[in-house]
Amino acid sequence: MNQRASQPVLVAGGGIGGIAAALSLVRQGYRVQVFEQAPEVGEIGAGIQLGPNAFHAFDALGVGEKARSRSVFTDYMVMHDAVDGYQVGKIPTDERFRERFANPYAVIHRADVHFSLLEGAQETGQIEILTSTRIARIDQDERGVTVHAADGRSFQGVALIAADGVKSVVREQLVGDPARVTGHVVYRAVVEKKDFPDELKWNAASIWVGPNCHLVHYPLRGGEQYNVVVTFHSRHKEEWGVTEGSKEEVQSYFQEIVPQARQLIDLPKSWKRWATADREPIGRWTYGRVTLLGDAAHPTTQYMAQGACMALEDAVTLGESLRHCNHDWSRALDLYQHARIARTARIVLSGREMGRIYHAKGVERLVRNDLWRGRSAEGFYDAMQWLYGWNQSNCLEAGLRELSAPRRSVQPLAA
Repeated sequence: MNQRASQPVLVAGGGIGGIAAALSLVRQGYRVQVFEQAPEVGEIGAGIQLGPNAFHAFDALGVGEKARSRSVFTDYMVMHDAVDGYQVGKIPTDERFRERFANPYAVIHRADVHFSLLEGAQETGQIEILTSTRIARIDQDERGVTVHAADGRSFQGVALIAADGVKSVVREQLVGDPARVTGHVVYRAVVEKKDFPDELKWNAASIWVGPNCHLVHYPLRGGEQYNVVVTFHSRHKEEWGVTEGSKEEVQSYFQEIVPQARQLIDLPKSWKRWATADREPIGRWTYGRVTLLGDAAHPTTQYMAQGACMALEDAVTLGESLRHCNHDWSRALDLYQHARIARTARIVLSGREMGRIYHAKGVERLVRNDLWRGRSAEGFYDAMQWLYGWNQSNCLEAGLRELSAPRRSVQPLAA
């Protein structure tokens, strides 16, 4: 492969965003070094949902068929009121949906997304992954970036893509903004098919919404497993992080919901507990030859089911920006951030509002239950166009529009 620089591009983080970014860069002719602080490259978590935009990104990264082979393609998305069982809304994700958005809706284990990307990365022969490498700080000049690891090693590259997650070391050095701990706690588990209730074995992304809580379930791995996620507003002051869960704690928050939904919390043998947080959207991701990507750029709550999808979009947009700018890194990273900031901020802010809608109580709950009454499938699809209509061919449009406006072409983005 014709390499564009004697030095590699450096990527902080070996998760979904980092490996996707590395794949995108290789497709533009670069060698890549990925730094992962864990001793092994992998993903924790359980299931995630993938909209058509994610599959457009997989295709652009050359791993579309790998991801499809590990996905479960749903027939519909459905929301029920957890208090009385009322069906709030049902959105078909059948052939009509696929025709509208040129790709399916699916559910998949997070590890299978990561493995699909990792397989693609290994096949290129151009991506070196260094595990047990924790970044301590970065330096840069007009020629490139130096990454200093905690063990004293240093690495030079033409640029640095910081995909080092929700607690990004690079973002802390460049921005230093605080996390916004939500007080919402998420429990996630995977249940074997034989242990899952027959009456809930729907081929659907399903959510039960209740006062200050909700439950989600959907099939994984060909229907041999089921993902179970429950979320509640904690009674305690929370600190951002992941711990082992307690069945007794989960049960204490779900006393007043219908038995059909409540049985879900009795199924898992073990839980992982996430105390969630996001950050306020920022208007600048790029600092010289360093830019942010994925959760490092726009950590969000889970309510839009778009965290991984946005990281995949970021990766594709980064590569397209380099191509469009003829590999002028300064121009490309500026175009990349302009193309992504407003869209990802909309996800963060929409996630907060969707969490409020899901967890409505009193009269607000009644309003929520009336929101989508009588809406047709086409009506739902129209409302989703802004989200699922993204693809490789249109990913730069917002950035090009922003940069063509005189007021933005002469003023840098504010931090």
